[in-house]
Amino acid sequence: MRVYVPLTLPALSQAHGTGELGPAPFDAYAVTAGLRAWWGSENPEDEEELEYAALGLAASASLRSLARDAGAGRRRVVVVAEAPDALVRSEERDGVDGRSEREEDAASVGRVRLTAAVPMSKAAAVHLDAEDAVEAVTAAVEALPAAAGGDERAQAVVDGADDHELLWFATQEIPALIS
Repeated sequence: MRVYVPLTLPALSQAHGTGELGPAPFDAYAVTAGLRAWWGSENPEDEEELEYAALGLAASASLRSLARDAGAGRRRVVVVAEAPDALVRSEERDGVDGRSEREEDAASVGRVRLTAAVPMSKAAAVHLDAEDAVEAVTAAVEALPAAAGGDERAQAVVDGADDHELLWFATQEIPALIS
């Protein structure tokens, strides 16, 4: 299963150093039944859009990780990896009305838990903010607490980070990204 692992630059450096994403258990994002329902698509032709949505959810989780790590460079990081299905646990359960219980919480839609570390050799790519996104990402990190409290202006600042597309990098470029 293709998973989107939210990280920070220090966490990417650690993964590169150890040769694996983890330690387990850890959260990632994937195209799940709950994500399909939330996105409103059961069409297999929408797979690319759904993967882009999973990437965006992982980028939001990376932003939340940045808020917990004051020393991390203010750039969102997402590693795309192929994980064996047996290692991926979806916590989605169908509710009484047929909707996933997670549908109500957009931050948890598409979230999966990996039960073992994933070798970096299974990483397909790294997505990372460009330098010009640092100011918007920094502002978004600072606005997260107020946005979580319902402040609409703060939420607009958080959403402003999404105006910056994550850049794609080959895994061979990781040493240059973390230096």
